[in-house]
Amino acid sequence: MEQPDAVEGRMGLSARQVQMIAIAGTIGTGLFLGTGRSLAEGGPASMLICYTLVGLIVYVTLLLLGEMATQYPVAGSFNAYANRFFSPAYSFALSWNYWFNDAVSMASDLTAAQLVLQFWTTWNPWVVSLLFWVFLVSINAVHVRAYGELEYWLSFLKVITIVIFIIVGILVNVGVNTSHKYIGFHNWTIPDAPFVGGFGGFARVFVTASFAYGGTESLGVTAGETRNPSRNMPRVVRFVFWRILIFYVLSILLIGLNVPWDYPGLSNKTTTTSPFTIVFQLAGSTAAASFINTVILTSVLSAGNHALFAGTRVLYGLSVVKPRRYAPRIFSRTTPSGVPVFALLATSSVSVLCFGSSYIGSGQLWGWLQNIVGVSNQIAWLSIGLASWRFRKAWLVQGRPIEELKFRVGWTWPWGPYFVIITVSALILIQGWTSIYPTFSPIDFVSLYIEIPVMVVMYIVWLIVKATVARSAPPDVSGNTLRHANETTPLTGRRKSRKIDLRAAFDIVDILTVDLHEDEYVEVNEDGAEDRAREQRLSGRFGWFWRLFYYIA
Repeated sequence: MEQPDAVEGRMGLSARQVQMIAIAGTIGTGLFLGTGRSLAEGGPASMLICYTLVGLIVYVTLLLLGEMATQYPVAGSFNAYANRFFSPAYSFALSWNYWFNDAVSMASDLTAAQLVLQFWTTWNPWVVSLLFWVFLVSINAVHVRAYGELEYWLSFLKVITIVIFIIVGILVNVGVNTSHKYIGFHNWTIPDAPFVGGFGGFARVFVTASFAYGGTESLGVTAGETRNPSRNMPRVVRFVFWRILIFYVLSILLIGLNVPWDYPGLSNKTTTTSPFTIVFQLAGSTAAASFINTVILTSVLSAGNHALFAGTRVLYGLSVVKPRRYAPRIFSRTTPSGVPVFALLATSSVSVLCFGSSYIGSGQLWGWLQNIVGVSNQIAWLSIGLASWRFRKAWLVQGRPIEELKFRVGWTWPWGPYFVIITVSALILIQGWTSIYPTFSPIDFVSLYIEIPVMVVMYIVWLIVKATVARSAPPDVSGNTLRHANETTPLTGRRKSRKIDLRAAFDIVDILTVDLHEDEYVEVNEDGAEDRAREQRLSGRFGWFWRLFYYIA
């Protein structure tokens, strides 16, 4: 086994792979299956509005993360930024929460595989989940390039499928369907539509939308393994998300137009049917519906692959974070090819949850896992907003010109972090409305809000551990007790001000003294060969094809 820093030294993902990793993390199970649940619970108008609003929030969040990830492409993603600019105690709670999010995401994807298979058969679907688990662990145990290449082609297949779906969805709506009738907005006018369940149904869609959009924040995870991040990360941030947003908005609009919210088997305790499959059935092609269901199955595989990769890197980051480890040292050990194998095994072990579907129903279990992952995604976005807020304040307070930022989106200054913090906090609080009113549902309530007290408890645990370590630390040569690295007030023996006492008590980083030069990326050009190959293709005989290819992929 190699030393912990081995992973950080291998930047093996190219720009095209990072772009596809971002797409794969967002266009996945949440879009192909989660939209069925959203439509059934909130109706077509609620679904369109909620997914659009969450898409806007995530877009701004992605810009804030890209700003930090380009300047400091370190392992650990936004967890590292929360630790560095906001609070080590909060980062400790956030990091373990996000690792659990990725681990549960893999379990939810394996559960989703069982739901997809119900289109063909109900025979022992857990067997396929087990085979998928073995395959994903094997792929991630080889090398980061193996992960990147698999993710690239699976993602490319998904993008092509969505483009085809949009075309077919338009045709179905205008009359090319089994009924040979123009649909238009008819499904928005059936009983209880377009807002099913009133405000409660509308609020409930936010958590499924957050589940669907989860994964974009993993761009920060891949930053530590991306070649030339100061060039490639801005390219990814600027161009990937608006494509995803267009795919989402158009797809969701067409789903709401073509599929009635009360379609049989759309979403219940035992099953969830993909609206994509339903639309192709409406087009009158059983073969096409089977093909789309197959693509959805590969999408589930891709999403599980992505979750396992990100969760493994987060756990690795926990074991090497400075100045104090958040996880046991064993998770920092890597194979000769740079794979943190023990972190991989620990992350994949949580997927045993997916086998509980035999007892409570695949649809019910997947719904609960969706809630947990959706809220965890929101906490991640909130944390990016907090880290960005403190990062920007530190940059300005210490007098560094904003022109020195390697990536900056001017229109998000200064309101970007505040927008993310306020809107995401509101979503977390209101989306569980239906678990409380009109009747209290303990299981739904727990799945929607359990992560808030867990974060608080983990935060307090870190403060207690830190205080215990500080009390047991040996005195320095002047007789004063050694302090934590983030507590930068000189040890003068004089009583500190109340403001500084509170900051130290809650383990808040001092933005006046945080080192803004540590881990900054030094510009190098590592993509020359790739750029030359691209230019040669674009100027060749089939340049039009390659322009279309690069535009989509």
